[in-house]
This record gives sequence, structure tokens and C-alpha cells, in this order.
Amino acid sequence: MTNSTPRLLYLEDFSAGQIFHFQSDEPVSAAAIKEFASAYDPQPFHLDEAAAAASFFGGLAASGWHTAALTMRMLVDTLPIQGGIIGAGFEEFRWPRPTRPGDVLRLEAEVLDLKFSQSKPQQGFLKHRLTTFNQDNQPVLIMTGNLLVPRQPQSAQ
Repeated sequence: MTNSTPRLLYLEDFSAGQIFHFQSDEPVSAAAIKEFASAYDPQPFHLDEAAAAASFFGGLAASGWHTAALTMRMLVDTLPIQGGIIGAGFEEFRWPRPTRPGDVLRLEAEVLDLKFSQSKPQQGFLKHRLTTFNQDNQPVLIMTGNLLVPRQPQSAQ
């Protein structure tokens, strides 16, 4: 990791087909899974190993929303967009498998398309596919959506 502040990106800095990567270096802990679940998704298979073992999941599983929050953190760390990451809706959002204690996650963010707004020329939309993988290269979250991204100021173009 460097100490320099990354250059903030505008819509013009992206192109379809670009892929951005982020590798987490910390495993997801059982304690973190339980802490998130107790605050936001208090279901037995997220809170208790014995209940989780008897559930559909067959063991402790992170809330899908916990996986989404971890994905968001990786996205923020991966794409230094001017003005921040502003979601403009999802077309797909799924969890093909649960995140488990000990999983080490990585993010792959692919730019699918860019749309420059005609009515608001200072902004546009970046369509992306985010895939969060565990350490075994298995997807634990897949989403396709759009981000609202500012365009370069006219003086810079």
C-alpha cells in the first residue's frame, strides 16, 4: 500500500472492458459475522454455530448483507471516483454461496458500459459487474448495477 492519495476518477477515465481488482488481506471472522448479524440480520444461522449446522447452510454463514457491505468497502478502496460511489440501481444482485468464517475475499469490478447524460452533461452512468470471490475463487456475491459518475469539468476537457 502506498501513502499517496489516488487520483480521483471521472467518467472519461473509464472504458468498457476495464477490470479493477481488490484483494482483502484479512479473513472474515466468526465474531464479525455474529456482530453484523446481531445488529442487522439476527437469524440463527448467522448467530449460532449449532443452529447454523442444523440449517440450510450447514454451518455458520455471513449475512448476504454483510457480504454486500464488505464488497462495498472493497469497491470504495478500488475505485476512487470523484464525489464517491453513488449507486443508481441494480439489475442483478445474488449470492451464489455463503461467506464463511475464514474466507478471504477479493473483488473484481468490470466496467460494462458508459452512458453520457444528455440532460445533465456534467454526469453519466457507469454500468458495472461486481463479483466477490472467496479464497477458493468461488463467487459469493454477483451484482450488476449502475453508478452515477461525474464527468470531467469543462475546463479540463
